[in-house]
Order: sequence, then C-alpha cells, then structure tokens
Amino acid sequence: MDSSSDSPGQIAAWPVHIEVRVSPTATARFDTLRNTVYNYITASFETLCLPSVLDGWEDVPILASSVQRIVACESPCPLVPLPIAQAALQIHIYQPTEGEPSDEFSSGPGGEGEEVMAATVCELPSTQLEGLWDSLIFPDDTKSKLLDYIYATVLFSDADVDFNVVSWNRVVLLHGPPGTGKTSLCRALAQKLSIRLSHLYPHSRLLEINSHSLFSRWFSESGKLVQRLFSNVMDLVDEEDTFVVVLIDEVESLTAARAGAMAGTEPSDALRVVNALLTQLDKLRHKKNVLVVSTSNLAKAIDSAFVDRADIVQYIDLPPREAIYEILRTCLLELIAKGVVAQVDVPSLEQAQRFERTAVALDTTTLANASSPQRVKQIALRLLGIAQKCRDQGMSGRSLRRLPVLAHARYIGMAFTGTPRHVTNGEKSHGGGAPGGVGPGALGTQVEVWLGAMDKVVQTHSNELKRFG
Repeated sequence: MDSSSDSPGQIAAWPVHIEVRVSPTATARFDTLRNTVYNYITASFETLCLPSVLDGWEDVPILASSVQRIVACESPCPLVPLPIAQAALQIHIYQPTEGEPSDEFSSGPGGEGEEVMAATVCELPSTQLEGLWDSLIFPDDTKSKLLDYIYATVLFSDADVDFNVVSWNRVVLLHGPPGTGKTSLCRALAQKLSIRLSHLYPHSRLLEINSHSLFSRWFSESGKLVQRLFSNVMDLVDEEDTFVVVLIDEVESLTAARAGAMAGTEPSDALRVVNALLTQLDKLRHKKNVLVVSTSNLAKAIDSAFVDRADIVQYIDLPPREAIYEILRTCLLELIAKGVVAQVDVPSLEQAQRFERTAVALDTTTLANASSPQRVKQIALRLLGIAQKCRDQGMSGRSLRRLPVLAHARYIGMAFTGTPRHVTNGEKSHGGGAPGGVGPGALGTQVEVWLGAMDKVVQTHSNELKRFG
C-alpha cells in the first residue's frame, strides 16, 4: 500500500490495532469504551509509535474506572511514528478470565472402562497468557504471517466464497527443533485471536489435545478415542458465537506416516488413528469458527496427507544472534522492572548494532566509572557478544530464558542483598547502591555483574555439551 498512489488530497488510512484490557470488575459497555478510547486517542495524539503503551487516559473518568491498559500494537504502515491522521484505528476491547484450564474434557472410556483425559480446555482471553505474544521473538514475520492468514480465512468465509472453487483447511503446522517456542506461539496466537476476533465471536476457547493419551493400550481403541474426542470438538464448534482453537502438540504422535503401517513396521492401530484424524479434519474445514494449530519436533514422521492439509507449514528455527539479543534484553528489562537488577538503560537491537559498527575496544574494568553513554554502549556490546556465543552453541529460546536464573544461582547468589519490591521505612528507595547490589540501599545487582554471570553460564553450558557429546 502506497499513499503516493492515492488521488490528490486523499490520505491513505493504515489499519492500527489498539488493544484495550478491561478490569474484571468493569461494568461499562464495550461499545461505549470503544468509542471513548477512539475519541481519546484521536484528540490526544498527533502520532503513534508502534508498539507502545499509551498513557494519559487515566484522566478520562469512564476509562479510569474500567480500563487497565491501552496498547497500540502494530500496523502495516512503514511510517515511524505513524501520523494519527493516516491511522484507521481498530480498537479491540477485551476482559481476560482468571480461570485455570479444565482437565475435564475426556474422549470417553478407554480399555476396561477407564476415562481417557484427552484434552484440556481454556477460556480465552486468559490472564495466564497475557504478554506471551509480545515475549515471543522470531527473526522473520512469522507472527504477522499467521495473523494475516486468519484474517484471510475470516474474510473469505464472510464473503461466502465457494469452497469448491477456493479451498482452505484452517490447519497450521509449526515444526522445528525442541525449545524454539512452537507450542507457546500456538497458545499466544489463540489468545491474540480471542482479542482480535471478539467483535465476531464473543467467546473463545483453546482446546489442547493430549496426543499421547489417545493411544490406548487396548487394540483398536485409539481410532475410536480420536473420533469421540473430535465429536466433542464439533459440539464446541457448533456454538456459532464461539471461536475454537484446537492445539495438537507433538502431532507426530497421532500422524505417524501410514507408509510404515502398511509396510508392517507400525501397528495397524496407528493407521486407524491417522485415518480418523484426517476424516475429522475434513469435517472441521467447513466450520468458519475453528482453527487447528499443530506442532512437531519430527516433521519427517508426519503423514504426508496431514502435511498436505496444512495451509501453512512453518519452520521455527533456533534463534539467530539478533533474536537472541532481544530475548536476553527482554529478560533483563523484566529483572530491572522488578528491582532484581539495578536500574540501567539496555539499548535496543538497532542501537546495539550501531554501537557495534563504531565499536572501539575498551578496558571493561573501568565500566563502573565510565560515563553513562559509554556504559550503555558497553552493555550493548557485551550483550551482543553473549548472544553470539549462545547462537554458536545452538541454544533454544527455552534455554535462553533460563540464563538469568542460572546466572543468579551459580555466580551471584547471596551477593544480591537488595530489596527488589519491598519498601523500607515506609518509602520507596530510588538510590543505586554499590556495584554488585551489595550494601545499604541497594535496589539490585549491577547489570555488569549479571552479564558476567550469564557469560559464565554460557561457557559452562558449552563445556557440559562437550562432555555430553
């Protein structure tokens, strides 16, 4: 979309998604809140930075009593910041639920009459999944690609496009190494859709299938269990005001290649399971309010017929250096926000890359006394160095997010004597404390100590891998 192609005087309107989280006790009508938020943003801002958390709405009484947070999320517009006059605000009001996922979704009795707990069901949007979408960092446009796919299916369904002419299956397959965030991305996508599609579907549910439980130890039971499970799924989907996301984790457990079964290397029960699953997917494809998302660590083990039914087959790789930097940066920002790490600016990836291009070797022993700009630069360069080491070792996102905990446990420990979230003498302290977080008034460990500790953890991880291999 290019505004230069518009007729003279016409300004391109770029869609901008605004998410408004409403408090659990709010009683105001959603359409009233939507209109009030729209009027507030258009009257208060000339430009919007994306993504960003908006403030100032607390001065509007109806928003102050009902809203917890307003976030300008994303837009396809390349302009940064985006002029409000060129923004078509898409305002999504949502009220997350507090409930735990239910384990009461069974597919009926298995062998000897025992109940087979085949799936868990979670009402969406859920407080447990808040922030998950933003915490997932991928090097490409994976997240936006998935959202755009859903929007396309909704558009085609609403337009009543002839299924015999243009066909889609509403199936997504994410595959790649363990620990790369595939399952988390599926859950985050379900949460995001429950917010973005709330104007079409007031209710949303995430159903996570326990693939391993569907294989009964009794011959021929597994295929029947799959049929019973999807019969229950169909009951959920029949509620037309509810959007249902079905997550099949480790789908290779259900869709082992039929070639092996026909060759006699796999039991015939596995063949029945694959056939039953494919049949049920074909039934669901005609329902506009359902999405099937699946993950696999062993893509080659998946039956080709299942892969063929997937509209999107997306490989989720181990994160590159740039993504690792952002993951570690978000970890540090969270620790800083909670007072575990002393307050300091942690540069963005773009800033760090600029520093790297103009880097001059410095004596790291003088960092504590360096000027603020110099210190920020060195923090960025050290974090980039750690990110590169993590990439060289092929560390997954799951491993990366453990680094701060391991760093504290192994190399900081009792050196941290600050009081992260406690108030002393009735007042909140704003002092910095001594380097390393030791001493009176310390709010947290100095970031240089954390970077050094994480660097040691990465080196230890490398040594352990060599011994393991």
